[in-house]
Amino acid sequence: NKRGGRVKLQPMVMPQSEFDHAEKEGALYGKVMVHESVEFLLVQKPVSVAFGRFAVKIKGGDMALSRLTSRSNGISRPLSTAFGRFISTDTTPITIETSLPFTAHLCDPPSRSVESSTQELLDFFRTMALMRRMEIAADSLYKAKLIRGFCHLYDGQEAVAIGMEAVITKKDAIITAYRDHCIFLGRGGSLYEVFAELMGRQDGCSKGKGGSMHFYKKDSSFYGGHGIVGAQVPLGCGIAFAQKYVKEEAVTFAMYGDGAANQGQLFEALNISALWDLPSILVCENNHYGMGTAEWRAAKSPSYYKRGDYVPGLKVDGMDAFAVKQACKFAKEHALKNGPIILEMDTYRYHGHSMSDPGSTYRTRDEISGVRQERDPIERIKKLVLSHDLATEKELKDMEKEIRKEVDDAIAKAKDCSMPEPSELFTNVYVKGFGTKSFGADRKEVKAALP
Repeated sequence: NKRGGRVKLQPMVMPQSEFDHAEKEGALYGKVMVHESVEFLLVQKPVSVAFGRFAVKIKGGDMALSRLTSRSNGISRPLSTAFGRFISTDTTPITIETSLPFTAHLCDPPSRSVESSTQELLDFFRTMALMRRMEIAADSLYKAKLIRGFCHLYDGQEAVAIGMEAVITKKDAIITAYRDHCIFLGRGGSLYEVFAELMGRQDGCSKGKGGSMHFYKKDSSFYGGHGIVGAQVPLGCGIAFAQKYVKEEAVTFAMYGDGAANQGQLFEALNISALWDLPSILVCENNHYGMGTAEWRAAKSPSYYKRGDYVPGLKVDGMDAFAVKQACKFAKEHALKNGPIILEMDTYRYHGHSMSDPGSTYRTRDEISGVRQERDPIERIKKLVLSHDLATEKELKDMEKEIRKEVDDAIAKAKDCSMPEPSELFTNVYVKGFGTKSFGADRKEVKAALP
């Protein structure tokens, strides 16, 4: 309610006559659409309305769904299927301890205790499950030859994308390499844009011309999607320079893998970032294999968080979304005050480097299954949800079924989308208005005049 108090509604069936009376008395306050086929009412005064195991709860003017400890057998069966899969917006604080302590270089590590909420836990589960399903579907589309060219999948590393997004805004910029599908989704991109781009359709996030490696979302400060190993890091530091120049209170996350960690341009960019105290955060997603080369075979010192020498660093369990969240919060505060910092995310990819890599020639299947069983980021969140009694196993399975349908629908829609027009070959190449012309090999015949 307006005073910040809570109204917890008891589970009962409201007869139509009582509902009409409540509406007449002004107890009902507007409608909130939570599903394309289901509506429920937000209440202003205490009214006994419930939906199966859920009741409307008001806190500070916000609408929420709250699980009830008691059940109403008379209504739960017909409506629980409709409402049991919705993510709660309860903001009651929940304190979670990270799975492992942070290891710090030239700085004091942040606390292992991370504050969360029912809403965030369920949101983490749903978003990571959506990312996982999206990548598995991309695998199938690639094998069906509906996706061509290079394709690098992110399954296993979802905690990095979701934990980072939890503590930053759309003014904060992200730039990454070619394993970019889930980063784009986390920045607010849609499944339809993802699959349309992967299949080279004109409604894709890069108009079907970028493909898997070149996703962008300018309105959310997502700058790609880059195919040249390590080349995105200097660009990211340049974005951080622009942020500081125009006095934005924002930072840039420049992401790269352990395979790019030995690139000279990375150290050059880090050096000038430190000289100018730029708000740049270098994020090394260490999945332990640069293509098919294990980190210990490629780097004399695989402690990538220490590689900045004079720049502080933090080693983070990249399979723990809450550890990532805490580290990114710490890094953003540091970068705005003191300049660059390095975050090494200890993570793991389940697929090979790309779809052309089976991923089992340089590591054993037992290693992969061992990580799945012991460190899977989605399973960790699932255990937290169940242990805090925020949802049942069945409700989470129902949510996964809903996700599967959502992905399937996006794929079907993307398949129906048209390919780019041939004239699109000549757009986004030169600055408009220069009257540039394209000639044939003999320079005699004009093939096309560019806009």
